[in-house]
Amino acid sequence: MEKKPGKKEIIFLIVIFIIILAGWLGYRYMTAGADPGNQVRITVNGEEYGVYDLEQDQEIPIEIDGEVANTLVIKDGEADMIEADCPDQICVNTAAISVKNETIVCLPNKVVVEVIESEAESELDVIAQ
Repeated sequence: MEKKPGKKEIIFLIVIFIIILAGWLGYRYMTAGADPGNQVRITVNGEEYGVYDLEQDQEIPIEIDGEVANTLVIKDGEADMIEADCPDQICVNTAAISVKNETIVCLPNKVVVEVIESEAESELDVIAQ
């Protein structure tokens, strides 16, 4: 014989749904005004490796000591680390980035990928203000 959900179970599920909805709406609200960047800067061991346009889909092999250590893919305006030869793979498991000042960091390889705004865009903003 099947037991139908009681009043307490239904209220519990409604409360859980409201909490999830509130969290999602809060997240959307917090990221709604996020400033999208238009380039990514890659640094290796503190030195600039290159600056790449987020508008152009491309795959960037990041070489360290002549060997590819990391691979960054730029697609649909987002940068995503898809491959790394480090043991922890934290950078590979980091979400794709597209908002100014977001970063992906590979500590073992000393690789930092940061979303930036091009200097031309920055100058336009200063003039507009």
